[in-house]
Amino acid sequence: MTDINHLDTVWNLAEKIGFCMLTTETSGDLRARPMAAHPERLENAFYFLTDVNAHKDEEIAHNPHVCLAFADSKGHKYVSISGLAEISNDRERITELWSTPAKAWWDSPDDPAIRVLKVTPSFAEYWSSPGTIVSYIKMAAAALGNARPDMGDNEKVDM
Repeated sequence: MTDINHLDTVWNLAEKIGFCMLTTETSGDLRARPMAAHPERLENAFYFLTDVNAHKDEEIAHNPHVCLAFADSKGHKYVSISGLAEISNDRERITELWSTPAKAWWDSPDDPAIRVLKVTPSFAEYWSSPGTIVSYIKMAAAALGNARPDMGDNEKVDM
């Protein structure tokens, strides 16, 4: 598989899964929270709506290096994306990203507390395995045969 195919796999997994755990650093500790991702492949960026009162802006101002962890546990597909984050008050982008689920947090895209969190990815790693039953069979066969099982695809990708 070429680097372009691996890059496509990363974007496809992130787009399909949709939600991720965004990890930031705060006072020397790591903190992760679920976020709805808006991948923009052509811009090489992931966008999120966030609230100015959620403290992510302070954490990102202190250390902009973040990790996005996407997981489809039923499909046995995972992707971890490292990158640099920035917060903006781009009202046009907020309107573009606005969707019905955002109403759980804000009344409208005009809410002055909404901010855009943009992550520009630099590195990713993904794992894609054939599924639980096949994986168990491969692990059992490997244990009996004293060999490592082929658990599917795992690639590191520069973005």
